[in-house]
Amino acid sequence: MNMSNNFTGFSVETPDGLSIRFRYYNEEAPQTVAAFHRALPFSKSMMHARISGMEIWTDEAPSLFIPQENASVFCLPGEVVIGPALPARCKTSQCMGIYYGEGKGLDACNIFAIVLEEDRTLLAALGERIWKKGMMEVKFNRLP
Repeated sequence: MNMSNNFTGFSVETPDGLSIRFRYYNEEAPQTVAAFHRALPFSKSMMHARISGMEIWTDEAPSLFIPQENASVFCLPGEVVIGPALPARCKTSQCMGIYYGEGKGLDACNIFAIVLEEDRTLLAALGERIWKKGMMEVKFNRLP
């Protein structure tokens, strides 16, 4: 299925005004990108992962009816993942995470975006902040 997207990406904004930008993997995960982009804007409480490493995540991801695509448990620092609806046995179906460093997921998630290189240190600082201070509500917005 050819779903050529021309979506740029999204930003994550903290209550104190920190903004971190991400670019979509339009070619690698076109169905996930399109569904996620349609769900924007939204806010979610993000917490730090306990097992999967240097990751902030939520188990209340937007409900996207998407299949597995570009799915793996192995992610690069800065990549964004969301659990697919199918296959039904997927343990991450309501989860979304942002890796700010090394990590490995508990089950395959769709990898659909990555932090912009110039915002990488901002993402690492946000991850450390949530790790040390606890859960934080962040807003997800479309980039122009």
